[in-house]
Amino acid sequence: MRTFRAGLRVEAAMRGDMEFFYDIFRYGYLANALLAAVFAGITCGIVGTYVVSRRIVFLCGGVTHASFGGLGIAFWMGVNPIGGAMVFAILSAVGIEWASDKGRMREDSAIGIIWSVGMAVGALFMSLTPGYTSGDLASYMFGSIVTVTTRDVATLGALTAFCVAGMALWRRPITYLAFDRDFAASQGIATKTASYALTVIVAATIVLSIRIMGIVLLLSLFTIPTVTANAFTKSYGAMTLWASVTATAGAVTGLVISYNWEVPPGAGIIFTLTLGLIAAKLLTLRRKKIADAT
Repeated sequence: MRTFRAGLRVEAAMRGDMEFFYDIFRYGYLANALLAAVFAGITCGIVGTYVVSRRIVFLCGGVTHASFGGLGIAFWMGVNPIGGAMVFAILSAVGIEWASDKGRMREDSAIGIIWSVGMAVGALFMSLTPGYTSGDLASYMFGSIVTVTTRDVATLGALTAFCVAGMALWRRPITYLAFDRDFAASQGIATKTASYALTVIVAATIVLSIRIMGIVLLLSLFTIPTVTANAFTKSYGAMTLWASVTATAGAVTGLVISYNWEVPPGAGIIFTLTLGLIAAKLLTLRRKKIADAT
C-alpha cells in the first residue's frame, strides 16, 4: 500500500512538471519566462566563470546592488527602469575599475562605497516616486521572471549570442585576463581596454538578469554554477561550458518548481543550484576517497 501511494505521489509530481511544459504553448508569459531562464543561464555561466576566475565576485555584488540606484532614478523620471539600471551599473563598474586601476582607491573600498550609495539613491528616489508601491521594489529585489516581456527576452538573447560568439573567438585572451593580466600583456593583449570591455559586459549581464533572480539573489547565478563545474574540471573552456549547462538546468528546474509549488522563482533556482553543488562536492569527495584507498 505504501509503495502504491508513493507511486501515486510521483505520478502526480510528474503530471505537474509536464503541465508546465504544456502551458508554455497556452500562455505567452510562460514561454518568455522559459526563454529568459535559458538565456540567463547560458550568459551567467559564461560571464560567471570569468567573474569567479578573476576573483571579482565582490565587484559583481557591488554593481548588482548599485544598479538599484538607476532603477530608483528611472522610476522617479518615469522612464524604462532597466535602461536606468543599465546606465548606473555600467558607470559604477567602469568607475570601480578605473579607481582601482589608477590606484586612487582600494577596489574593496570603492565597491563598498558604490554598493551603499547605489542602494541609498534607489531607496530615496523610489520613495519620491508618485504612486510607488512596495510591489515595485519586491519585483526587482527578489525577481519576477514571469513578468519579462518579449522585448526583454530578445535583448537577453542578443547578449547571449554575443557572449557565446565572444567566448568562441577570444577564449584564450579572456582566459589570460581572468588568471594573469601581466601574462596577458606579455602576449600583446591590450589588458586595460579588454578589462574595461569585459567589465561592461558583466554589468550588462547583471542588469538584464535582474528581472529573473532579483538584486538580492542574482549573485548566486554567477557563482554557484561555476563552483559546481570547477569541482569536475580545471580547464577554463570546459568550466565555462559546464557552468552554462548547470546554470541553465538550474534556472529551468527552478522555474518549474516555482510554477508547480507557487514559490518565488529566484528561491527555487537557488535551491536547485545549491543541491547540485552539494551533490557535486559529495561526488568529488567520494572519488577522492576511492582514489586514496587504491
